[in-house]
Amino acid sequence: MNIPNHLLTHDIKPSYQRIKIFEYLYSEMNHPTVDIIYKNLVGNIPTLSKTTVYNTLKLFVDKGITSTVTIEDNEVRYDAITESHGHFKCDDCGHIYDIEIDFSSLLYNELENFKIDETHIHLKGKCNKCLTNKN
Repeated sequence: MNIPNHLLTHDIKPSYQRIKIFEYLYSEMNHPTVDIIYKNLVGNIPTLSKTTVYNTLKLFVDKGITSTVTIEDNEVRYDAITESHGHFKCDDCGHIYDIEIDFSSLLYNELENFKIDETHIHLKGKCNKCLTNKN
């Protein structure tokens, strides 16, 4: 992916810090928090601040190139995949996995006369790696 062009296409000025933040999101796919991104990039970008990371992510969300993932009440994570999908968080290792879900097959009988704007599905449990390691 040509990240500077991707940013420009979404009316985002491709500054060095913005490019590196999106590059991290896109390449790592680890659903990071602001702190995780900051810690991973500040060594290579000494002028980077947590405020810059936060403001950049907010811009990315506002422009629709990043989405937020809130599985825990006190933790906002970011995802470079904006298409509809679900998430699974392992209670042991904390890893968050993307899961494909057929949203068209979900039934909402109680919401017959409602308009649904967003659907978020978050599952929690133990991943296969952690279950295998315990055995």
